[in-house]
Amino acid sequence: MRRIQYRRVRKVQPYNFEYTGTHKTEPVAMQLFVYDEEGYEEYKKVSLERVFKECYDELQADDVKWLNVHGLHDVDLIKRIGELLEVEPFIIGDILNTSRRTRIEELGDILFFSIKSVLPKEENGDIVTEQISFLLKDNLIISFQEKKSDYFSHIRERIRTGTGIVRKKKNDYLLYLMLDAIMENFYIVIENYENKIDKVGAESKYNHKSNFIKVVEQDRDNLNYLKRAINPLREALYSLKSHKEDEDFQNIRKGSHTYFERLHQKCLELLDQVEYDLMALDSASNFHFSAQSQRMNQIMKTLTIFSVIFMPLTFIVGIYGMNFDNMPELRAENGYFIVLGIMFLMMIGMVIYFRKKDWF
Repeated sequence: MRRIQYRRVRKVQPYNFEYTGTHKTEPVAMQLFVYDEEGYEEYKKVSLERVFKECYDELQADDVKWLNVHGLHDVDLIKRIGELLEVEPFIIGDILNTSRRTRIEELGDILFFSIKSVLPKEENGDIVTEQISFLLKDNLIISFQEKKSDYFSHIRERIRTGTGIVRKKKNDYLLYLMLDAIMENFYIVIENYENKIDKVGAESKYNHKSNFIKVVEQDRDNLNYLKRAINPLREALYSLKSHKEDEDFQNIRKGSHTYFERLHQKCLELLDQVEYDLMALDSASNFHFSAQSQRMNQIMKTLTIFSVIFMPLTFIVGIYGMNFDNMPELRAENGYFIVLGIMFLMMIGMVIYFRKKDWF
């Protein structure tokens, strides 16, 4: 199953950006949090002018600012947000191009992190993906979501109530919380597939229909897609945790590397579960084919036994079907019943013999 369709476009104007996703119906909305250990401010449906004002307010220079953008189809708005952070134009293109793989990149004082989030699609059991991107600079973090969702609702509630240490930390810890929330979706999706795979494994023992393999192959394609989504995330998180000594990423503070190391371990757990589920599907598929072969062999064995039983009977019938005059049995008064009796005894004898040999 092909998941990504790449369109080769050679643009005369290289900075003429285009959103490649499918979520274009809901209006773009922005939400801004400005907080520190003492308190917070929340702005719903905030304007970009207000964002500029909050970000460049010298009195709030040390406060953490989180701008969450729902919707990417307003390309001009995304470009203006990029101008706020003075990011490279190709980063804006990567935010709008939802076919890119998960990756992390730091350009100067800006950290760019793009990740694929997954959710099951209830109608046909397929997987829906959403690209979520992050930009970090100083104490500012901007998250870009293709559509409105509740990934980070518990994080917002922590900020409002001051629960945990989120208001005591900086934007790199907030990035960790959001990545952790996204990875929880992977656990949910994989757990749903594990329950389904358990049913598939049990069904493989009695389901002889041809559409069974179609279901197995669809689940295998979806799990392979999950694997393709997790692998680059593991690589990105590994690059974070492996540089905790020399601090190559200046937007990730030295004390926060431990959190991203935990996320890396979660990626390894997810990959282990996906590999186990793929092996379980292979086992179910192999068992199904073995059961089909065994069933076919049993059918052929039964047909062969019936053929062997009727071969001598057919031979006898063939002999007495010859039209010769000098056949003494033709004149016998009870010849017909005698031959039928002999044929019946032969058939019974062969059945008893085959049963003793345990051939059926």
